[in-house]
Amino acid sequence: MSNVTVNPDSLPRPSGYAHGILAGNTVYLGGQTALDADMNIVPGGVVDQFRQAFSNVLATLAEAGGHPEDLVSLTIYLTDVDDYMANGREIGRIWREMAGSRYPAMAGIGVSRLWQKDAVIEIQGVAVIQER
Repeated sequence: MSNVTVNPDSLPRPSGYAHGILAGNTVYLGGQTALDADMNIVPGGVVDQFRQAFSNVLATLAEAGGHPEDLVSLTIYLTDVDDYMANGREIGRIWREMAGSRYPAMAGIGVSRLWQKDAVIEIQGVAVIQER
């Protein structure tokens, strides 16, 4: 079985990368920043950017046939860990709104910058699509 590239039409067209790769029933979700459909980082801080970046991750997962409960691992890259922590309650509320109350294994990693200079967060993950 060959790997399948997953690039939802709702996300900016990738160049030199894929939004996701489906290998069997495992989806490798490429890092998503808060890019909107016009290739702009959404304005606002970490909360608004979390919503957009996580929405981009979930759009890729849905395109592959998965659901939020299929997420098994997420890595969140942050340019300001303290800001993320200070907004943790609101980010948690957004998570539950978008994905429910089940959480995958996660890591938060502080970085000096991300690919788009206005991005403050990038989310990458892995999901295993369950038979339904």
